[in-house]
Amino acid sequence: MPPETDAERTTPLAPVPAEPAAAAPPDRAPDVERGQGRAPGPGDGHGGEHREQDDTHGNVQAPGHGHGHGHGHGHGPATPAGRRVRLLLVGLLVPCALATLVGLGLLWPGGSLPGSTQPGQEVFDAEVTAARATDCTPGSGDGACAGLTLHMDGGPLPGRDLVQIVPVEPSTPRFAVGDRVRVAYSGGEATDPGSYQVVDFQRSGPLIALAVAFALAVLLLGRWRGLAALVALGMSLVVLVLFVLPAILGGASPVWVAVVGACLIMFVVLYLTHGLSARTSTAVLGTLASLALIALLSGLFSALARLTGLDDTTASLIATLGAPVDARGLLLAGIVIGALGVLDDVTVTQTSAVWELRAANPALGARALFAAGMRIGRDHVSSAVNTLVLAYAGASLPLMLLFTVAGRGPGEVLTSQDVATEIVRTLVGSIGLIASVPITTGLAALVASREEPGLPLGRRRH
Repeated sequence: MPPETDAERTTPLAPVPAEPAAAAPPDRAPDVERGQGRAPGPGDGHGGEHREQDDTHGNVQAPGHGHGHGHGHGHGPATPAGRRVRLLLVGLLVPCALATLVGLGLLWPGGSLPGSTQPGQEVFDAEVTAARATDCTPGSGDGACAGLTLHMDGGPLPGRDLVQIVPVEPSTPRFAVGDRVRVAYSGGEATDPGSYQVVDFQRSGPLIALAVAFALAVLLLGRWRGLAALVALGMSLVVLVLFVLPAILGGASPVWVAVVGACLIMFVVLYLTHGLSARTSTAVLGTLASLALIALLSGLFSALARLTGLDDTTASLIATLGAPVDARGLLLAGIVIGALGVLDDVTVTQTSAVWELRAANPALGARALFAAGMRIGRDHVSSAVNTLVLAYAGASLPLMLLFTVAGRGPGEVLTSQDVATEIVRTLVGSIGLIASVPITTGLAALVASREEPGLPLGRRRH
């Protein structure tokens, strides 16, 4: 039903009589709150007009009933619809949460995890104190190597200097005096320079500084909500490190581990960050439905496209473990977990948009809320899909450059194993992202239009 006009809103309402036998005179009608479409009468549970009108369900309300149109439901003797909706949310979410906990118990890694079959190396810090061009072979005169003098902070010879000869090649990083590096010791003769190898730069300092800057930015903008978001981020990392990775290494199905881990992260992150409310529960339901769709599509199209998941990283993992790994399962697990980060952004935004629309105009019904929320969702999803595609394209940019210089045609490049994997990952994630908008917006419109009056929107008892 369209919003009421000013003329309709100024129609006086007859108050509900205090005793059944006594009727209030017409001249005692209370004033009507302008802009709210209701009157705050003592017996007016919902503030509807005393004229026949259709509610949001198309039911005709008879005159004299305190169950009006302004908010869709009243506070009569019947159970409030808002309570029924909350009970429905609980009925849908509790089984999902219990299933997540059962899956967590069944898949939790037990016993010792498989270790690397390759000989271990001790890695320690060192500092480059001198760097100069030198011969790769003494006396050759080629000058094609760099001679690095390293002051070792650890290892078998702490506090000593060590000279390392590093070949200068296009793939070799450039070293300068003052660089902090990581040196691997193979376990051979401690005084033999051949027992050592420069393997990487030290990056802990810049990464810690960047993490601190990120945390400060989140706290300055989000304040207490930002603090909750940081705690939720830490909990996500804990789930990945303590459950997802060990469970996969322990031989559990990567797909089921990813589904259980993603659901656990979703419950923890969304409720910790946004609080226990009908609004958050709606976002959780929308995310669950979209994740299920992504898992189904990724499994289907990875099988149809004959994707093996055996890229260079997975092949190195198998060689390191010396044991078979479900490579396609790892691929599907990566798609599910990777999509979760974008999904919760879309579902939370859509849910919040619907609640704010109803707060601005409480007369909006479910259909109007859905239409308005979808207009916001179309803009949101168009930019989010573009972000997802560019993120995957950026991650596989070196691979695409390699195929380009190899002179392979576009069709051959796009259907190759590595590029086809990224295409499936991108398109499946995008389809799930697109589907999450109408799913979440529809759920949010139904729930928000049935919220009980008298409490702030989106902060109901749950």
